[in-house]
Amino acid sequence: MSLTVVIGGTRSGKSARAEQLAAASGLPVHYLATADSTDPSMAERIRGHVERRPPEWSTAEVNGSLAEALAAAPAGACVLLDGLGPWIATAMHRAGAFEEGFETEQGRRLHERLIGDVAALGDADGGELIVVAEEAGQGVLPPDAPSRAWLDLLGEAVQLLSARADRVEFMVAGRPLALDGSGSAGEETSAAGAPAVRSHFVPHTGINCDHNELRSHGDTELRPGDADHAVNVLAGGPPEWLREALHATLDAGAERYPDESAAVTALAALHDRDAAEVVPTNGAAEALWLLPAALRPRLAACVHPAFTEGEAALRAHGVAVARVQRDAERGFAFDPGAVPDEADLVIVGNPASPSGTLDPAAALLAARRPGRVLVVDEAFMDMVPGEPGSLVGERLEDTIVLRSLTKSLAIPGLRAGYALAPPPLAERLRAVRPPWSANALALAALAAAAVRPDVCADVAERARSEREDLERWLATLPGLRTWPAAANFCLVHVPDGPAALAALRAAGIAVRPAASFPGLGPNHLRITARGPAENERLAQVLGKALG
Repeated sequence: MSLTVVIGGTRSGKSARAEQLAAASGLPVHYLATADSTDPSMAERIRGHVERRPPEWSTAEVNGSLAEALAAAPAGACVLLDGLGPWIATAMHRAGAFEEGFETEQGRRLHERLIGDVAALGDADGGELIVVAEEAGQGVLPPDAPSRAWLDLLGEAVQLLSARADRVEFMVAGRPLALDGSGSAGEETSAAGAPAVRSHFVPHTGINCDHNELRSHGDTELRPGDADHAVNVLAGGPPEWLREALHATLDAGAERYPDESAAVTALAALHDRDAAEVVPTNGAAEALWLLPAALRPRLAACVHPAFTEGEAALRAHGVAVARVQRDAERGFAFDPGAVPDEADLVIVGNPASPSGTLDPAAALLAARRPGRVLVVDEAFMDMVPGEPGSLVGERLEDTIVLRSLTKSLAIPGLRAGYALAPPPLAERLRAVRPPWSANALALAALAAAAVRPDVCADVAERARSEREDLERWLATLPGLRTWPAAANFCLVHVPDGPAALAALRAAGIAVRPAASFPGLGPNHLRITARGPAENERLAQVLGKALG
Protein backbone atom coordinates (compact mmCIF):
# COMPACT_ATOMS: atom_id res chain seq x y z
CA MET A 1 0.00 0.00 0.00
CA SER A 2 1.17 3.51 -0.81
CA LEU A 3 1.19 5.46 2.47
CA THR A 4 1.23 9.25 2.89
CA VAL A 5 1.29 10.92 6.32
CA VAL A 6 0.30 14.57 6.73
CA ILE A 7 1.11 16.04 10.14
CA GLY A 8 0.65 19.49 11.61
CA GLY A 9 -0.60 21.51 14.53
CA THR A 10 -4.14 22.70 15.17
CA ARG A 11 -5.52 24.73 12.24
CA SER A 12 -2.33 24.21 10.26
CA GLY A 13 -4.21 23.12 7.14
CA LYS A 14 -3.31 19.44 7.43
CA SER A 15 -6.83 18.15 6.72
CA ALA A 16 -7.27 20.40 3.70
CA ARG A 17 -3.87 19.30 2.36
CA ALA A 18 -4.73 15.61 2.82
CA GLU A 19 -8.01 16.17 0.99
CA GLN A 20 -6.11 17.86 -1.83
CA LEU A 21 -3.76 14.87 -2.13
CA ALA A 22 -6.67 12.44 -2.05
CA ALA A 23 -8.46 14.31 -4.83
CA ALA A 24 -5.23 14.33 -6.85
CA SER A 25 -4.91 10.53 -6.64
CA GLY A 26 -7.53 10.15 -9.37
CA LEU A 27 -9.16 7.32 -7.38
CA PRO A 28 -12.51 7.14 -5.62
CA VAL A 29 -11.98 8.52 -2.12
CA HIS A 30 -13.17 6.78 1.05
CA TYR A 31 -13.02 9.01 4.12
CA LEU A 32 -12.45 7.44 7.55
CA ALA A 33 -13.63 9.88 10.23
CA THR A 34 -12.32 9.48 13.78
CA ALA A 35 -13.54 12.66 15.51
CA ASP A 36 -16.26 12.46 18.18
CA SER A 37 -19.34 14.17 16.75
CA THR A 38 -21.14 14.19 20.14
CA ASP A 39 -19.02 17.13 21.30
CA PRO A 40 -20.76 20.38 20.16
CA SER A 41 -17.57 22.27 19.25
CA MET A 42 -16.14 19.25 17.46
CA ALA A 43 -19.43 18.75 15.63
CA GLU A 44 -19.12 22.25 14.18
CA ARG A 45 -15.62 21.52 12.92
CA ILE A 46 -16.77 18.23 11.45
CA ARG A 47 -19.56 20.05 9.64
CA GLY A 48 -17.02 22.36 8.00
CA HIS A 49 -14.94 19.39 6.85
CA VAL A 50 -17.97 17.65 5.39
CA GLU A 51 -19.10 20.72 3.48
CA ARG A 52 -15.79 21.12 1.66
CA ARG A 53 -15.49 17.46 0.69
CA PRO A 54 -16.83 16.37 -2.72
CA PRO A 55 -20.26 14.74 -2.37
CA GLU A 56 -19.17 11.63 -4.23
CA TRP A 57 -16.66 10.70 -1.52
CA SER A 58 -17.84 7.89 0.72
CA THR A 59 -17.49 8.27 4.49
CA ALA A 60 -17.30 5.84 7.38
CA GLU A 61 -16.85 6.52 11.09
CA VAL A 62 -14.10 4.59 12.85
CA ASN A 63 -15.50 3.26 16.11
CA GLY A 64 -12.85 0.66 16.82
CA SER A 65 -9.92 -0.89 15.01
CA LEU A 66 -8.18 1.15 12.33
CA ALA A 67 -7.11 -2.00 10.54
CA GLU A 68 -10.70 -3.27 10.41
CA ALA A 69 -11.94 0.07 9.09
CA LEU A 70 -9.26 0.02 6.42
CA ALA A 71 -10.09 -3.55 5.44
CA ALA A 72 -13.76 -2.57 5.03
CA ALA A 73 -12.94 0.27 2.62
CA PRO A 74 -13.97 -0.14 -1.03
CA ALA A 75 -11.40 -1.90 -3.19
CA GLY A 76 -9.34 0.42 -5.35
CA ALA A 77 -10.14 3.52 -3.31
CA CYS A 78 -7.83 6.13 -1.89
CA VAL A 79 -8.50 5.94 1.85
CA LEU A 80 -8.18 9.17 3.83
CA LEU A 81 -7.96 8.69 7.60
CA ASP A 82 -8.56 11.93 9.52
CA GLY A 83 -7.14 11.84 12.02
CA LEU A 84 -4.87 9.80 14.24
CA GLY A 85 -4.96 11.99 17.37
CA PRO A 86 -8.77 11.92 17.83
CA TRP A 87 -8.82 8.16 17.27
CA ILE A 88 -6.25 7.63 20.05
CA ALA A 89 -8.10 10.00 22.38
CA THR A 90 -11.43 8.24 21.76
CA ALA A 91 -9.88 4.80 22.31
CA MET A 92 -8.32 5.97 25.56
CA HIS A 93 -11.61 7.49 26.70
CA ARG A 94 -13.53 4.30 25.99
CA ALA A 95 -10.92 2.30 27.90
CA GLY A 96 -11.25 4.58 30.93
CA ALA A 97 -7.73 5.98 30.65
CA PHE A 98 -8.88 9.47 31.68
CA GLU A 99 -10.65 8.25 34.81
CA GLU A 100 -9.24 7.89 38.30
CA GLY A 101 -8.08 4.41 39.19
CA PHE A 102 -6.85 3.55 35.70
CA GLU A 103 -3.93 1.24 36.46
CA THR A 104 -0.45 1.27 34.96
CA GLU A 105 -0.80 -2.30 33.65
CA GLN A 106 -4.04 -1.37 31.93
CA GLY A 107 -2.28 1.57 30.34
CA ARG A 108 0.55 -0.65 29.10
CA ARG A 109 -1.85 -3.11 27.47
CA LEU A 110 -3.83 -0.27 25.90
CA HIS A 111 -0.63 1.28 24.58
CA GLU A 112 0.46 -1.99 22.97
CA ARG A 113 -2.98 -2.58 21.43
CA LEU A 114 -3.26 0.86 19.89
CA ILE A 115 0.30 0.91 18.59
CA GLY A 116 -0.24 -2.55 17.11
CA ASP A 117 -3.35 -1.30 15.33
CA VAL A 118 -1.43 1.66 13.93
CA ALA A 119 1.39 -0.63 12.79
CA ALA A 120 -1.14 -2.69 10.85
CA LEU A 121 -1.85 0.38 8.71
CA GLY A 122 1.72 0.48 7.50
CA ASP A 123 1.64 -3.24 6.71
CA ALA A 124 -1.61 -3.19 4.70
CA ASP A 125 -1.52 -4.42 1.11
CA GLY A 126 -2.63 -2.61 -2.04
CA GLY A 127 -4.34 0.71 -2.61
CA GLU A 128 -3.49 4.12 -1.24
CA LEU A 129 -3.77 5.48 2.29
CA ILE A 130 -3.42 9.06 3.51
CA VAL A 131 -3.26 9.57 7.28
CA VAL A 132 -3.74 12.93 8.99
CA ALA A 133 -2.01 13.24 12.36
CA GLU A 134 -1.37 15.95 14.89
CA GLU A 135 2.20 16.97 15.53
CA ALA A 136 3.08 15.50 18.92
CA GLY A 137 3.96 18.38 21.20
CA GLN A 138 6.37 21.29 20.87
CA GLY A 139 8.39 20.98 24.05
CA VAL A 140 5.93 21.48 26.95
CA LEU A 141 4.63 18.31 28.62
CA PRO A 142 1.03 18.26 29.88
CA PRO A 143 0.79 18.33 33.70
CA ASP A 144 -1.55 15.32 33.98
CA ALA A 145 -0.66 11.68 33.36
CA PRO A 146 -3.53 10.83 30.92
CA SER A 147 -2.63 13.72 28.62
CA ARG A 148 1.03 12.69 28.71
CA ALA A 149 -0.02 9.14 27.85
CA TRP A 150 -1.99 10.46 24.86
CA LEU A 151 0.99 12.49 23.73
CA ASP A 152 3.33 9.51 24.08
CA LEU A 153 0.98 7.31 22.10
CA LEU A 154 0.52 9.88 19.37
CA GLY A 155 4.23 10.61 19.05
CA GLU A 156 5.13 6.94 18.83
CA ALA A 157 2.34 6.25 16.34
CA VAL A 158 3.36 9.13 14.07
CA GLN A 159 7.01 8.06 14.10
CA LEU A 160 6.02 4.49 13.33
CA LEU A 161 3.87 5.49 10.35
CA SER A 162 6.42 8.00 9.10
CA ALA A 163 9.13 5.35 9.05
CA ARG A 164 6.96 3.22 6.76
CA ALA A 165 5.49 6.01 4.64
CA ASP A 166 6.23 6.79 1.01
CA ARG A 167 5.63 10.47 1.71
CA VAL A 168 5.50 12.61 4.85
CA GLU A 169 4.43 16.25 4.87
CA PHE A 170 4.50 18.69 7.78
CA MET A 171 2.03 21.55 7.45
CA VAL A 172 3.24 24.97 8.54
CA ALA A 173 0.78 27.87 8.20
CA GLY A 174 -1.00 26.10 5.40
CA ARG A 175 2.24 25.31 3.54
CA PRO A 176 3.50 21.74 3.04
CA LEU A 177 7.01 20.84 4.16
CA ALA A 178 8.02 17.56 2.52
CA LEU A 179 10.15 15.61 5.03
CA ASP A 180 12.98 13.38 3.92
CA GLY A 181 14.80 12.77 7.18
CA SER A 182 17.77 14.95 6.22
CA GLY A 183 16.75 17.81 8.48
CA SER A 184 17.50 20.41 5.81
CA ALA A 185 14.75 22.76 4.76
CA GLY A 186 14.27 26.29 3.61
CA GLU A 187 11.73 28.73 2.32
CA GLU A 188 11.35 28.61 -1.42
CA THR A 189 8.92 29.77 -4.05
CA SER A 190 6.02 27.83 -5.53
CA ALA A 191 5.17 27.74 -9.21
CA ALA A 192 2.51 30.33 -8.49
CA GLY A 193 5.07 32.63 -6.88
CA ALA A 194 3.96 32.01 -3.29
CA PRO A 195 6.42 30.90 -0.60
CA ALA A 196 6.54 27.15 -0.19
CA VAL A 197 8.57 25.35 2.46
CA ARG A 198 10.06 21.97 1.65
CA SER A 199 13.19 19.94 2.14
CA HIS A 200 15.63 19.43 -0.68
CA PHE A 201 14.85 15.84 -1.62
CA VAL A 202 12.34 13.13 -0.89
CA PRO A 203 13.64 9.66 -1.77
CA HIS A 204 10.23 8.04 -1.99
CA THR A 205 8.01 7.96 -5.03
CA GLY A 206 4.77 9.19 -3.49
CA ILE A 207 1.19 8.27 -4.27
CA ASN A 208 0.33 5.59 -6.83
CA CYS A 209 3.76 5.56 -8.36
CA ASP A 210 6.37 2.98 -9.38
CA HIS A 211 9.59 4.95 -9.75
CA ASN A 212 11.25 2.23 -11.83
CA GLU A 213 8.42 2.34 -14.35
CA LEU A 214 8.65 6.11 -14.58
CA ARG A 215 12.33 5.78 -15.53
CA SER A 216 11.72 3.11 -18.19
CA HIS A 217 12.47 4.11 -21.80
CA GLY A 218 12.50 2.56 -25.25
CA ASP A 219 16.28 2.34 -25.68
CA THR A 220 16.40 -0.48 -23.12
CA GLU A 221 14.26 -2.65 -25.43
CA LEU A 222 16.82 -2.59 -28.24
CA ARG A 223 19.31 -5.45 -28.55
CA PRO A 224 22.34 -5.42 -30.87
CA GLY A 225 21.22 -6.35 -34.36
CA ASP A 226 17.51 -5.70 -33.77
CA ALA A 227 15.42 -3.80 -36.28
CA ASP A 228 14.69 -0.68 -34.29
CA HIS A 229 11.01 0.22 -34.01
CA ALA A 230 11.39 0.97 -30.29
CA VAL A 231 13.36 4.23 -30.19
CA ASN A 232 11.53 7.20 -31.71
CA VAL A 233 14.66 8.73 -33.28
CA LEU A 234 14.74 9.07 -37.07
CA ALA A 235 16.98 6.41 -38.60
CA GLY A 236 20.18 7.12 -40.49
CA GLY A 237 22.04 9.34 -38.06
CA PRO A 238 22.53 13.11 -38.31
CA PRO A 239 22.43 14.77 -41.77
CA GLU A 240 25.68 15.66 -43.49
CA TRP A 241 25.41 19.42 -42.84
CA LEU A 242 25.08 18.71 -39.14
CA ARG A 243 28.02 16.31 -39.15
CA GLU A 244 30.14 19.05 -40.71
CA ALA A 245 29.07 21.54 -38.06
CA LEU A 246 29.89 19.07 -35.30
CA HIS A 247 33.33 18.27 -36.74
CA ALA A 248 34.07 21.99 -37.07
CA THR A 249 33.16 22.48 -33.44
CA LEU A 250 35.48 19.68 -32.35
CA ASP A 251 38.32 21.12 -34.44
CA ALA A 252 37.85 24.70 -33.29
CA GLY A 253 36.66 24.68 -29.71
CA ALA A 254 36.55 21.38 -27.85
CA GLU A 255 39.26 22.63 -25.51
CA ARG A 256 37.09 25.58 -24.40
CA TYR A 257 34.10 25.68 -22.09
CA PRO A 258 30.76 25.74 -23.92
CA ASP A 259 29.47 29.16 -24.99
CA GLU A 260 25.73 29.15 -25.60
CA SER A 261 25.41 32.69 -26.95
CA ALA A 262 25.39 31.75 -30.67
CA ALA A 263 22.80 29.03 -30.16
CA VAL A 264 20.62 31.33 -28.03
CA THR A 265 20.75 34.10 -30.63
CA ALA A 266 19.89 31.72 -33.49
CA LEU A 267 17.00 30.08 -31.63
CA ALA A 268 15.59 33.44 -30.56
CA ALA A 269 15.61 34.60 -34.20
CA LEU A 270 14.03 31.34 -35.39
CA HIS A 271 11.08 31.64 -33.02
CA ASP A 272 10.87 35.46 -32.98
CA ARG A 273 11.62 35.55 -29.26
CA ASP A 274 14.05 37.52 -27.13
CA ALA A 275 17.36 35.93 -26.22
CA ALA A 276 16.39 36.23 -22.56
CA GLU A 277 13.58 33.74 -23.24
CA VAL A 278 15.85 30.93 -24.52
CA VAL A 279 17.37 28.39 -22.12
CA PRO A 280 19.49 25.62 -23.74
CA THR A 281 19.33 22.34 -21.84
CA ASN A 282 20.82 18.88 -21.89
CA GLY A 283 17.87 17.61 -23.92
CA ALA A 284 14.23 18.29 -23.16
CA ALA A 285 14.49 15.76 -20.34
CA GLU A 286 16.80 18.03 -18.37
CA ALA A 287 14.35 20.90 -18.79
CA LEU A 288 11.68 18.71 -17.18
CA TRP A 289 14.01 17.98 -14.29
CA LEU A 290 14.63 21.71 -13.78
CA LEU A 291 10.94 22.43 -13.24
CA PRO A 292 10.44 21.27 -9.63
CA ALA A 293 13.57 23.01 -8.40
CA ALA A 294 12.86 26.20 -10.35
CA LEU A 295 9.12 26.51 -9.78
CA ARG A 296 8.53 24.68 -6.46
CA PRO A 297 4.92 23.74 -7.23
CA ARG A 298 2.58 22.62 -4.46
CA LEU A 299 0.52 20.36 -6.72
CA ALA A 300 1.59 19.47 -10.26
CA ALA A 301 -0.73 17.96 -12.84
CA CYS A 302 0.89 15.57 -15.34
CA VAL A 303 -1.21 14.74 -18.39
CA HIS A 304 -0.89 11.03 -19.21
CA PRO A 305 -0.04 8.83 -20.97
CA ALA A 306 3.11 10.84 -21.59
CA PHE A 307 6.88 10.92 -21.34
CA THR A 308 7.31 10.07 -17.68
CA GLU A 309 10.48 11.96 -16.77
CA GLY A 310 8.44 15.02 -15.83
CA GLU A 311 6.55 13.10 -13.16
CA ALA A 312 9.69 11.29 -12.05
CA ALA A 313 11.42 14.63 -11.49
CA LEU A 314 8.48 16.06 -9.56
CA ARG A 315 8.21 13.07 -7.26
CA ALA A 316 11.96 12.96 -6.67
CA HIS A 317 11.70 16.54 -5.42
CA GLY A 318 8.78 15.70 -3.12
CA VAL A 319 6.09 17.41 -5.21
CA ALA A 320 2.56 16.04 -5.05
CA VAL A 321 1.37 14.92 -8.49
CA ALA A 322 -2.13 14.67 -9.91
CA ARG A 323 -2.43 12.43 -12.95
CA VAL A 324 -4.78 13.72 -15.63
CA GLN A 325 -5.57 10.82 -17.91
CA ARG A 326 -6.23 11.21 -21.62
CA ASP A 327 -9.26 9.18 -22.71
CA ALA A 328 -8.58 6.56 -25.41
CA GLU A 329 -12.22 6.74 -26.48
CA ARG A 330 -11.74 10.45 -27.24
CA GLY A 331 -8.63 9.81 -29.28
CA PHE A 332 -6.44 10.66 -26.27
CA ALA A 333 -7.40 14.33 -26.70
CA PHE A 334 -6.37 16.61 -23.85
CA ASP A 335 -9.27 17.78 -21.67
CA PRO A 336 -8.19 20.99 -19.88
CA GLY A 337 -11.25 20.75 -17.64
CA ALA A 338 -9.87 17.57 -16.08
CA VAL A 339 -6.92 19.42 -14.53
CA PRO A 340 -7.51 20.02 -10.80
CA ASP A 341 -8.21 23.67 -10.07
CA GLU A 342 -5.61 23.69 -7.30
CA ALA A 343 -2.77 22.54 -9.59
CA ASP A 344 -0.20 25.33 -9.92
CA LEU A 345 1.85 23.49 -12.56
CA VAL A 346 0.58 21.55 -15.57
CA ILE A 347 2.84 19.47 -17.84
CA VAL A 348 1.37 18.30 -21.14
CA GLY A 349 3.01 16.86 -24.25
CA ASN A 350 2.09 18.07 -27.73
CA PRO A 351 2.33 15.87 -29.72
CA ALA A 352 1.92 13.46 -26.85
CA SER A 353 3.95 10.30 -26.51
CA PRO A 354 3.15 7.43 -26.84
CA SER A 355 -0.21 8.21 -28.50
CA GLY A 356 1.15 10.79 -30.95
CA THR A 357 -1.90 12.97 -30.26
CA LEU A 358 -1.67 16.53 -31.56
CA ASP A 359 -3.85 18.93 -29.59
CA PRO A 360 -4.95 22.33 -30.88
CA ALA A 361 -3.43 25.37 -29.25
CA ALA A 362 -6.85 26.39 -27.92
CA ALA A 363 -7.08 23.23 -25.78
CA LEU A 364 -3.67 23.89 -24.24
CA LEU A 365 -4.37 27.56 -23.60
CA ALA A 366 -7.64 26.63 -21.88
CA ALA A 367 -5.56 25.02 -19.11
CA ARG A 368 -4.10 28.39 -18.09
CA ARG A 369 -5.18 29.83 -14.74
CA PRO A 370 -3.98 32.69 -12.54
CA GLY A 371 -1.15 31.42 -10.37
CA ARG A 372 -0.48 28.41 -12.60
CA VAL A 373 2.44 27.66 -14.93
CA LEU A 374 1.68 25.69 -18.10
CA VAL A 375 4.54 23.60 -19.52
CA VAL A 376 4.09 22.20 -23.03
CA ASP A 377 6.60 19.53 -24.04
CA GLU A 378 6.97 19.93 -27.82
CA ALA A 379 9.85 17.46 -28.18
CA PHE A 380 8.14 15.89 -31.23
CA MET A 381 6.66 19.07 -32.73
CA ASP A 382 9.48 19.49 -35.24
CA MET A 383 8.34 16.19 -36.80
CA VAL A 384 4.95 17.72 -37.63
CA PRO A 385 4.89 19.62 -40.96
CA GLY A 386 3.93 23.21 -40.33
CA GLU A 387 3.89 22.65 -36.54
CA PRO A 388 0.15 23.30 -36.07
CA GLY A 389 -0.83 23.84 -32.44
CA SER A 390 2.66 24.90 -31.38
CA LEU A 391 2.98 27.58 -28.72
CA VAL A 392 6.65 28.16 -29.46
CA GLY A 393 6.02 31.61 -30.92
CA GLU A 394 3.60 32.75 -28.21
CA ARG A 395 4.85 35.18 -25.59
CA LEU A 396 2.79 34.19 -22.57
CA GLU A 397 3.78 35.17 -19.05
CA ASP A 398 2.80 31.79 -17.60
CA THR A 399 3.82 29.30 -20.29
CA ILE A 400 7.04 27.35 -20.88
CA VAL A 401 7.60 25.45 -24.12
CA LEU A 402 10.19 22.67 -24.30
CA ARG A 403 11.84 21.60 -27.55
CA SER A 404 14.37 18.96 -28.59
CA LEU A 405 16.43 18.08 -31.67
CA THR A 406 17.21 14.60 -30.38
CA LYS A 407 14.64 12.75 -32.48
CA SER A 408 14.40 14.74 -35.68
CA LEU A 409 18.16 15.11 -36.24
CA ALA A 410 19.06 11.67 -34.84
CA ILE A 411 21.47 12.94 -32.17
CA PRO A 412 20.24 11.33 -28.92
CA GLY A 413 23.81 11.11 -27.66
CA LEU A 414 24.28 14.87 -27.83
CA ARG A 415 21.21 15.79 -25.72
CA ALA A 416 20.28 19.00 -27.55
CA GLY A 417 17.21 20.72 -26.20
CA TYR A 418 15.96 24.07 -24.98
CA ALA A 419 13.18 25.85 -23.15
CA LEU A 420 11.34 28.97 -24.28
CA ALA A 421 9.88 30.94 -21.39
CA PRO A 422 9.08 34.51 -20.36
CA PRO A 423 12.22 36.13 -18.90
CA PRO A 424 11.23 35.74 -15.21
CA LEU A 425 10.56 32.01 -15.61
CA ALA A 426 13.57 31.55 -17.89
CA GLU A 427 15.78 33.11 -15.23
CA ARG A 428 14.44 30.70 -12.62
CA LEU A 429 15.28 27.79 -14.90
CA ARG A 430 18.82 29.11 -15.40
CA ALA A 431 19.23 29.56 -11.65
CA VAL A 432 18.90 25.81 -11.01
CA ARG A 433 20.58 24.61 -14.21
CA PRO A 434 24.00 22.96 -13.74
CA PRO A 435 26.88 24.97 -15.20
CA TRP A 436 27.69 24.20 -18.85
CA SER A 437 24.58 22.08 -18.99
CA ALA A 438 24.47 22.01 -22.79
CA ASN A 439 27.78 20.80 -24.21
CA ALA A 440 29.58 22.44 -27.13
CA LEU A 441 28.40 19.88 -29.69
CA ALA A 442 24.79 20.18 -28.60
CA LEU A 443 25.00 23.97 -28.80
CA ALA A 444 26.53 23.72 -32.28
CA ALA A 445 23.64 21.47 -33.35
CA LEU A 446 21.08 23.94 -31.98
CA ALA A 447 22.74 26.86 -33.76
CA ALA A 448 23.11 24.99 -37.06
CA ALA A 449 19.52 23.73 -37.10
CA ALA A 450 18.06 27.09 -36.15
CA VAL A 451 19.31 28.69 -39.37
CA ARG A 452 18.00 25.84 -41.56
CA PRO A 453 14.21 25.86 -41.12
CA ASP A 454 13.67 24.60 -44.68
CA VAL A 455 15.92 21.57 -44.12
CA CYS A 456 14.17 20.81 -40.85
CA ALA A 457 10.83 21.05 -42.65
CA ASP A 458 12.04 18.32 -44.99
CA VAL A 459 12.79 16.16 -41.95
CA ALA A 460 9.20 16.63 -40.78
CA GLU A 461 7.87 15.55 -44.18
CA ARG A 462 10.00 12.42 -43.99
CA ALA A 463 8.65 11.61 -40.52
CA ARG A 464 5.08 12.01 -41.77
CA SER A 465 5.70 9.85 -44.83
CA GLU A 466 7.20 7.02 -42.77
CA ARG A 467 4.37 7.16 -40.21
CA GLU A 468 1.66 7.16 -42.86
CA ASP A 469 3.29 4.15 -44.50
CA LEU A 470 3.32 2.33 -41.15
CA GLU A 471 -0.32 3.28 -40.55
CA ARG A 472 -1.32 1.76 -43.90
CA TRP A 473 0.31 -1.54 -42.97
CA LEU A 474 -1.16 -1.58 -39.48
CA ALA A 475 -4.64 -0.96 -40.91
CA THR A 476 -4.45 -4.34 -42.64
CA LEU A 477 -3.95 -6.31 -39.43
CA PRO A 478 -6.96 -7.93 -37.74
CA GLY A 479 -7.65 -7.32 -34.06
CA LEU A 480 -5.31 -4.34 -33.86
CA ARG A 481 -6.43 -0.85 -32.85
CA THR A 482 -4.59 2.38 -33.63
CA TRP A 483 -5.17 6.05 -32.89
CA PRO A 484 -4.50 9.15 -35.02
CA ALA A 485 -0.89 10.24 -34.58
CA ALA A 486 1.17 13.23 -35.67
CA ALA A 487 4.76 12.20 -34.88
CA ASN A 488 6.90 9.33 -36.20
CA PHE A 489 5.29 6.54 -34.18
CA CYS A 490 1.95 4.83 -33.62
CA LEU A 491 0.30 3.52 -30.47
CA VAL A 492 -1.45 0.20 -30.99
CA HIS A 493 -3.60 -2.09 -28.87
CA VAL A 494 -3.42 -5.83 -29.53
CA PRO A 495 -5.36 -8.71 -27.96
CA ASP A 496 -2.26 -10.26 -26.39
CA GLY A 497 0.56 -7.82 -25.96
CA PRO A 498 3.13 -10.15 -24.35
CA ALA A 499 2.63 -12.73 -27.11
CA ALA A 500 2.97 -10.11 -29.83
CA LEU A 501 6.05 -8.71 -28.17
CA ALA A 502 7.63 -12.16 -27.91
CA ALA A 503 6.96 -12.88 -31.58
CA LEU A 504 8.54 -9.61 -32.65
CA ARG A 505 11.56 -10.19 -30.45
CA ALA A 506 11.99 -13.67 -31.84
CA ALA A 507 12.12 -12.10 -35.31
CA GLY A 508 14.71 -9.56 -34.18
CA ILE A 509 12.32 -6.63 -34.11
CA ALA A 510 12.24 -4.26 -31.14
CA VAL A 511 9.15 -2.20 -30.26
CA ARG A 512 8.29 -0.24 -27.14
CA PRO A 513 6.03 -1.98 -24.59
CA ALA A 514 3.74 0.79 -23.37
CA ALA A 515 2.61 -0.60 -20.00
CA SER A 516 4.97 1.75 -18.15
CA PHE A 517 3.03 4.76 -19.44
CA PRO A 518 0.38 5.67 -16.84
CA GLY A 519 -3.06 4.72 -18.11
CA LEU A 520 -1.87 2.05 -20.56
CA GLY A 521 -1.47 -1.68 -20.12
CA PRO A 522 0.49 -4.71 -21.34
CA ASN A 523 -1.54 -4.91 -24.56
CA HIS A 524 -0.40 -1.47 -25.71
CA LEU A 525 2.70 -1.14 -27.90
CA ARG A 526 4.36 1.95 -29.33
CA ILE A 527 5.80 1.31 -32.77
CA THR A 528 8.25 3.73 -34.40
CA ALA A 529 7.88 4.13 -38.15
CA ARG A 530 10.78 3.33 -40.43
CA GLY A 531 11.21 2.95 -44.18
CA PRO A 532 8.68 1.02 -46.31
CA ALA A 533 10.63 -2.25 -46.28
CA GLU A 534 11.10 -2.19 -42.51
CA ASN A 535 7.44 -1.28 -41.90
CA GLU A 536 6.28 -4.11 -44.17
CA ARG A 537 8.43 -6.69 -42.39
CA LEU A 538 7.17 -5.58 -38.98
CA ALA A 539 3.56 -5.77 -40.17
CA GLN A 540 4.07 -9.28 -41.54
CA VAL A 541 5.58 -10.58 -38.28
CA LEU A 542 2.96 -8.83 -36.17
CA GLY A 543 0.17 -10.10 -38.43
CA LYS A 544 1.28 -13.71 -37.91
CA ALA A 545 1.40 -13.15 -34.16
CA LEU A 546 -2.15 -11.79 -34.22
CA GLY A 547 -3.33 -14.88 -36.11
